[in-house]
Parts: sequence; structure tokens; C-alpha cells
Amino acid sequence: MTEFSEARAKRILLISLVVVGMGFTVLFPILAPVGREMGLTEFQITAIIGASSITVFLASPRWGRLSDRLGRKAVILIGLFGFAFGTFLFNGVIYLGLSAAITGTTLFAALVASRMVHAAVMSATMPAANAFMADITSPENRTKGMGAAGAANNLGSMLGPAVAALAVFSLLMPLWVMAALAFLNGLFIWRFLPEPPRHNAPRPGAKMRYRDPRIFPFIIVGVTMFSGMALVQQTMGFRFQDALNLSATETAQAVGLGMMLSAAASLLAQGVVVQRLSLAPFTLLRVAMPLLFLAFATMALTESRWVLTAAMMVQGFGMGLAGPGFMAGASLAVTAEEQGAVAGVAGSCGPLGFAIGPMLGGALYQLQPTLPYAVAAGVYVVLFLSMGWLGRRLEKGARGAEPRA
Repeated sequence: MTEFSEARAKRILLISLVVVGMGFTVLFPILAPVGREMGLTEFQITAIIGASSITVFLASPRWGRLSDRLGRKAVILIGLFGFAFGTFLFNGVIYLGLSAAITGTTLFAALVASRMVHAAVMSATMPAANAFMADITSPENRTKGMGAAGAANNLGSMLGPAVAALAVFSLLMPLWVMAALAFLNGLFIWRFLPEPPRHNAPRPGAKMRYRDPRIFPFIIVGVTMFSGMALVQQTMGFRFQDALNLSATETAQAVGLGMMLSAAASLLAQGVVVQRLSLAPFTLLRVAMPLLFLAFATMALTESRWVLTAAMMVQGFGMGLAGPGFMAGASLAVTAEEQGAVAGVAGSCGPLGFAIGPMLGGALYQLQPTLPYAVAAGVYVVLFLSMGWLGRRLEKGARGAEPRA
């Protein structure tokens, strides 16, 4: 692939990742108030996201390995068109729930099942996209490349809650709009994105282990930070609604604004700080941990709308630093032939975090509304204190592990 075509492919991929980011975040401001409108408990609402996240966790490594064989573009397209189909399916179940056509346990089971089907297919996109970015960036530019991908995804994350503002007309309108955008995004990729250069194929059936010493420290950090992120996104709707006595529509708008500003802060970190400072991946993680602790501690100690919103922005900035460090560090730790496999494994850390975070957060919130954020703040203290040990594990793995899948 020529330098010109590499630059063109990167631009096309980044544009697509904006839409992918929108699709991943448009549901979060809406699900809590919609779930309550359908008569679901806080735990049931968060369990829907938890179940779908477990599905993505299990499917992502498989999609990553499949992209090594079928090609990055084909797997990205499976994810995008699957996202559009799954969104229509999930929206249809929500519509039946809001109209009381199905209720209770039947409704909950239908929501979980439809969301898991949705998740199983849409999970193809990010591992293939991250492997695509690794294919077209040199090792010395890998962190900046992953930062650019993260910035594009976070720009979409910022726009997703803005689309959620359409809930003022109908609670389901934002989801129908995103289904259409996902389908159009698939057509865009099919028409314009070239296939990246192919590397030597991995051994048949080869797998990347989570405990591979080359990437294990990044896996620990990734699962922890995504669990905290998911905990906030899936309980903040309850927090805003209960602390400020808001209606369902007002809650969707307030949380949507907070998420949009959080994504803007993350975009600033990834699009400016990461691009201008040549920091090692593990250094970015060390800098991010205190910011994430500060954000969660603030969430636990206040009920002010604007202070909670500011804490979400601090969390977004911290995640903006941590995300590229996590993805680039894992990518750089393995060989070119293992990029699809490592993208799948690293990409599954987010879904695993979004399985742990929502269910833990929902259960803790029912005990005490401030408890999820206090527990998360304590976890980040432990993680920050463990960074030295994790760094030594990383160095030992780099010296002693032979590249393997």
C-alpha cells in the first residue's frame, strides 16, 4: 500500500469510527429512564448491558482472529451491518415493552436475548478496526495511531449523546436514527475502504492467551478501567434522576450532556495530548490513574448536577490518556502476524469491563447510591499502587517471552 493510499485508508477508517462511537453511546443516556418506564429494576436494566457485554467479551477474540484470515474489511462490514440489524431487533422489543404488549419476566428475557444477538455480531467491528490501524502504522507511530482511532471513536461518543437528545420527541427515536446511520456507515466502508496489506497468516487455530506475559499487565489495567467507565455510564442515569428529581426525558438530556462533555474531554486527551507528547504506553496509564480516582471520589461525594458533570469530564480525560496507552502497549508487545489476535483479546477487555461494571454498579446502587463510585475510587487507588509491580511484570514478559499466539 502506498503512502498516499495509507493516508486515505486511515482517514476513511477514522470517519467510520466516529459513527461506531455514536452507536456505542447513544443507548446509555436512554436505557435507564426507558427501563424504568417499562417497569424494570435498576439491576435488570444494568444486567441487559452486562449480558451483552459478556457476549462481546466472548466474541471479540474470535472476530479478531477471523480478521487475520478473512481480511479486516470483511469483518468490519459484518460488524457494521450486524449493528444495524441488531439495533432494529432490540428497538422492536423495547417498543413492545413500552406499549405493554409484553411485560415482566418475558420482557426482560426478550431484551436480554435481543441485545445479546445484537452484541454477538456488532462486536466484529472494533477488533478488526484496531488491527487495521496496527497494519497501517509503524511501531514508532503506533501509540499516535491508536490515539487517533480513540479520538475518532470518542468524537462519536460525544455525538452519540447528542443524538440521544432526540428523545425529547420520542424515547426510541435516537435508536432508530442510529440503526440507519450504522447501515449507511457499512455502505461507506464497503465502497471506499481498501484492504490493508496482509501479513503472514498465523498458525491454524492459534490463539492469544489473556495471561500471555507480553500483554498481561495491560489486560489487568484494561479490564479495571473499563469496569469503572461502565459503572458510571450505567448508574449515572439513576444518580441524576434520583438526586435531582428529574423526569425520564430530563434524565436522558442531563446524562447525555454529561457524556458528551466527557467524550469531548477524552477527545482533547487523545487528539491533542497523546498526539503531541511522545509518552510510552505504560507512562500514559500511570498518569491516567490519579485522574480516574479523582473523578470517582467526586461522584461519591456530591449530588450537584454540575459537579457530577465536571467529574464525568475528568473521567473522560483520564480515559482519553489510558485508552491509547492500553491498546498501543498491547499491540507493540506482539508480532505483526498477531495483530488481529491481540486486537481481539485487548478489544474484549472493554466488554468484560462493561459486563462487570453495570452489574456491580446496579447491585451497589440499590444498597446505597454513592457506593458504586466509592468502591470504584478505592479500586483505582489499589491499581495505581500496583503500577510498579505491573511494570516489572511487563518488562519480564518482554525479556522472557517468545512471540507466540
